[in-house]
Amino acid sequence: MQLYRRKRKPDTDAFMELIEENTQSMYKTAWTILRNEEDVADALQETIVKGFESLHTLRRPEFFKTWMMRILINNCLQIRKQRQRLLTFGDDLPEMPVEDSYDADSGFKELLNMVDEEDRLLLTLYYADEFKVSEIAELLEMNVNTVKTRLSRAREKIRRGLYE
Repeated sequence: MQLYRRKRKPDTDAFMELIEENTQSMYKTAWTILRNEEDVADALQETIVKGFESLHTLRRPEFFKTWMMRILINNCLQIRKQRQRLLTFGDDLPEMPVEDSYDADSGFKELLNMVDEEDRLLLTLYYADEFKVSEIAELLEMNVNTVKTRLSRAREKIRRGLYE
């Protein structure tokens, strides 16, 4: 798919088509990190805007999904950091409710709750979003062997949790 028309002008229709193809994966990933509907919506919106504005920096269109996921993960981590800062400085503020509208299979969600947040992200990227280990390593700026090891340990935690 051509993301650019002649003279390097972004093709808005092609961009939106790719966004629509990847919305569910992006939502699952954002939900895994943020676990709050409003924050997820903010992260998705900001990611789409940033992605379109910086489309000219995408060198290889075949890596569009990976590139957008990297932007999304950075946005989610920034939103989470801001939320933590607010909670630290605003102890008088009411706690934000966690809305549970994650659209995925409830069994998978229960399994994800058996592991810590970082491992949830790895498992979601690998199993739900179907990224390769090498792509996850690139997205999260980790060593490939580290990703393999953490996926293996997360699976083992889940196995132990199921049989205890």
